[in-house]
Amino acid sequence: MIPKPDPAAEILRATLFAARAHAGQVRKGAAAEPYVNHVIEVAAILADHGAPQEAILAGLLHDTVEDTEVTHEELVAAFGAAVAAVVAEATDDKALPKETRKALQVSLAPKKSEAAKQLKLADKISNLRAIAESPPANWNHARRTEYVGWAGRVAAGLAGVNPALDALFAETYRMAVARLAEEAGREG
Repeated sequence: MIPKPDPAAEILRATLFAARAHAGQVRKGAAAEPYVNHVIEVAAILADHGAPQEAILAGLLHDTVEDTEVTHEELVAAFGAAVAAVVAEATDDKALPKETRKALQVSLAPKKSEAAKQLKLADKISNLRAIAESPPANWNHARRTEYVGWAGRVAAGLAGVNPALDALFAETYRMAVARLAEEAGREG
């Protein structure tokens, strides 16, 4: 009988894997924080809100295929088909134009597995926090406002699986909208 992997050990192994894959990468925001902080935040959001282990692991790994040299096959070998499948559901095809990818995220959101819906929602929560707290220097008010609205449209298709995550998204969305409105008031 093969022993079942310890959940904490699996999370630490995935964290190390993500840290190595994202080594040297930084977020686009003014704070230029290490990119791995984002995937750790996504996994922490999932863990704090009762998501299943495969979603937490996929949260740590969700940008490795999209933003590094890691392949889907490597994820299957290292973490199993179930985790790799959730990552694949959460990964955009970077070969497609940006507007097409964004439209697909909205239209495909309701069709995702429960684990992938929770992962995408946690990813949007993390991204909204970053847009509000440390936006990329080259993102003007209009672009940030557009992103927040788009994130809300994606989240609408992800809702209903995890009420706690839904509530956190709603709170984060309101905070981001309020921050943008406050900023517009100062500029206007």
